[in-house]
Amino acid sequence: MFLNNLWFVLIAILWIGYFVLEGFDFGVGALLRIVGKDEKGRRVLINTIGPVWDANEVWLLTAGGATFAAFPEWYASMFSGFYLALVLILVLLIVRGVAFEYRGKGHSDTWRARWDLSILVTSWGLALLWGVAFGNVVRGVALNAEHEYVGTFLDLLNPFALLMGLTTLLLFLTHGSVYLALKTTQEVRERAQRLAVRLGPVALVVMAVAVVWQQFIRGTTGSVVLGALAVVAMLAAVLLTRANRDGWAFLASAVSTGMLVTGWFASIYPDVFPSTINPDYSLNIENAASTPYTLTVMSWIALLFVPLILGYQAWSYWIFRKRISTKQIPESPTSVPSH
Repeated sequence: MFLNNLWFVLIAILWIGYFVLEGFDFGVGALLRIVGKDEKGRRVLINTIGPVWDANEVWLLTAGGATFAAFPEWYASMFSGFYLALVLILVLLIVRGVAFEYRGKGHSDTWRARWDLSILVTSWGLALLWGVAFGNVVRGVALNAEHEYVGTFLDLLNPFALLMGLTTLLLFLTHGSVYLALKTTQEVRERAQRLAVRLGPVALVVMAVAVVWQQFIRGTTGSVVLGALAVVAMLAAVLLTRANRDGWAFLASAVSTGMLVTGWFASIYPDVFPSTINPDYSLNIENAASTPYTLTVMSWIALLFVPLILGYQAWSYWIFRKRISTKQIPESPTSVPSH
């Protein structure tokens, strides 16, 4: 059971890392035309996440792979039950990645505007849908005795899950605006700061409501504490942004995101996929796990490669740590070069 608990914690850490890092990433994309008022402003926003957005998605791939190997029953039930929702998320991720890569390959305002719209729509959609997905995991779904999902797609759009989706959307928008205040200068930074100060209190209130509702559904002492820390950290992020302490504000918004996700996992433990039909039908860290041999081999592989991956990603963030200004952005070409 030690390895079962270890891999539950490791998978939770991977999802925490994904939401903290990809959270501001989604927020920047969603704010592309709100904070980036003109072409240079939008290019500044894209350049703040340009070196890191694809690396942030590695956390998602690793979380999915770890779930498949460590808890195959959980992976199978979740990916079959959430099939349509996860396919939609996958399509949005693909379109978003293509939009970042192709935006600069055209030489007209129309070309760039279309890809900007793609980034905008996919970022808003992903920020909402990830919250809906985990809202259903926390609430529980209709699993039968064979651990198969017997509900419908519309059952996933229940009020609690939609509230959790709204929570992650507002949280990522705030997290992204705080990140932009940290990474930009002049008028872009000013717009990002103003937006963070306005969005933060709204995100705080919605998050508090979601945390309280979560306690009625599947609350534990640990999840209560973590939820309260998430709300307090968001309040700190708003106050620090108003005080022009951008670095500390970003740390606070990251802590808020991390505490919220940690609270999700704490609320369902030792289950991994609760059943709303009968608690006995729920998947937990024991009946959903791989063999001890598989978990042992995975643990040695993780011990070897995870520090290397974390070190490389930390190094890349350090290299691209400086602020970006519109003065550093050259004029965009308006026609195809003659050569």
